[in-house]
Formats: sequence, C-alpha cells, structure tokens
Amino acid sequence: MSEEQAIRAVVHLYVDGMAFANEPALRKALHPRADIIGNYQGAVEWMTRDEFIAAIVEEGSAPPGTIPLMEIELIDIEGDAASVKVVDEFAGMRFSDYLSLVKIDGRWSIVNKVYHLHR
Repeated sequence: MSEEQAIRAVVHLYVDGMAFANEPALRKALHPRADIIGNYQGAVEWMTRDEFIAAIVEEGSAPPGTIPLMEIELIDIEGDAASVKVVDEFAGMRFSDYLSLVKIDGRWSIVNKVYHLHR
C-alpha cells in the first residue's frame, strides 16, 4: 500500500467513524493527543479527541445504508508528515476539515483537525 493509500484509509475510517458514531474507528484514526478546533455556532470550539468522540457518539449514527460524503480535495505528503483537506457532512452540516497526520510507528494518525462549518 502506498503512503497516499494508507492516508486515504485513515481519512475513510475517520469519516465513517463520524457518520456512524463508531467510537473504535475514531479512536483508531485519531491520535490520543489530537485536538479538534473550529468555529461552531459563533464560538471557538477546542476539543480533545475524547471530547470530540463523546460529542459524535451523543449525536448518534446516520441511518443504515447512508453513504457518507467524503470529498478529499488535497493530500500533501512530506516524509512522515501529511496534510489532508476533506469535505464531509455530519448531522446535516457540511464541513471542510483540515487534517494533520503524522506517521508514528509505521502507521498514519490524525494529530490535529481544524474545521470550517459551511453555512
């Protein structure tokens, strides 16, 4: 598997994890010390991985058979660091997510997410 394919697999795990409130998938995609940051409902939201996952699980899963939106617009890889821009939807809202990934112990992990909520 190429580095790009491995990164796409992590992004897919992340998007599916959000869409279907899949806590194990999100824990696998996001590094334990990951931060999730963005403007949400007029205020800066700054969450840890565990706070983010709890919010996703609380919102609940998309209906079975849903095909989550996942438009990867950019992947930039330099050695063991990568940046991905992905457009996705969660709970009826569309986001542009800017994901920073680092390859740790041979595996890509999302270490930071900065998002924009489209209006």
